[in-house]
Amino acid sequence: QVQLVESGGGLVQSGGSLRLVCEASGRTLSSYVMAWFRQAPGKEREFVAAISWSVSSTYVADSVMGRFTISRDNARNTVYLQMNSLNAEDTAVYYCAVPLRPFTGWGRNSVDDFHYWGRGTQVTVSS
Repeated sequence: QVQLVESGGGLVQSGGSLRLVCEASGRTLSSYVMAWFRQAPGKEREFVAAISWSVSSTYVADSVMGRFTISRDNARNTVYLQMNSLNAEDTAVYYCAVPLRPFTGWGRNSVDDFHYWGRGTQVTVSS
C-alpha cells in the first residue's frame, strides 16, 4: 500500500510563491508517474502537473505553465511542486497522486488514471 502525505501549503499574497512537498511511503515509487491535482471550492478536481519515473520528463496544465514546476527526488521518495506568481485562481486543496501500477499513467491527466491519493494541503492566495 502507498501512503502519500502533502505539506507546504498555506496563505500567501498574490504574486507570491510556495513549494509543496509530497512524501511517499509503503513502496518505492521510482518507477511510477507522480502527479499533482487541485480542487477549488465547488469545482471538480483538476490536473496540475506530472513527472515521469525517469525524472527527465514533465508536463503541466496550461493554466499553470510557466509558473509551476514539478520535480522529484527518488532517493527520498518525494515529489515537489514549486509554485510562483500565484494568483487567486490558484486557491485550492492540492493533492499528490500516483497510479496503481509502475510505468503507467504517463501522459494522463484524469483523476480516474490515478489510484493513490494524499489528503491534500490547502493553498490560499489572497488578492
